[in-house]
Amino acid sequence: MSKTTRATQTLAKAGVSFETVTYEYDPEAPRVGLQAAEAIGESPRRVLKTLMATVDGKPVCAVIPSDCEVSMKKLAAAFSGKSAEMMKPVDAERLTGYHVGGISPFGQKKIVPTAIEASALEEAYVYMNGGQRGLQVRLNPKAALLALKAKAAPLIA
Repeated sequence: MSKTTRATQTLAKAGVSFETVTYEYDPEAPRVGLQAAEAIGESPRRVLKTLMATVDGKPVCAVIPSDCEVSMKKLAAAFSGKSAEMMKPVDAERLTGYHVGGISPFGQKKIVPTAIEASALEEAYVYMNGGQRGLQVRLNPKAALLALKAKAAPLIA
């Protein structure tokens, strides 16, 4: 597995300090984020999942702890919208250039507005997808927020 992806290149170019962690990706896992947390021996609240959605028809990215569910109402509010819905996997793959299970908020083909669950910023470090299945990047959540030009918002149900 290559540890150099568009995501890791984007982080390096932005001067963000990070480490890569690989694990055995299980395509049959019912919840990929939880499987990643278990595989790397980390708390699910620190292993963040990347969700692609639309708010009032416009694409957005939400990054939340892997053991949580996104609130569509809170997601819409975070982007000053009225309604939100999850993006179809094929649309998420086309927009980001990544495969489902390997979608990173970093280095997406098209930059979209991004929000990170506010509670994640309380962690000393978090893991986010590194741009391919079985690859996570460990980094400071505040550094991730800055690198993504994201906003912190309450997003979880």
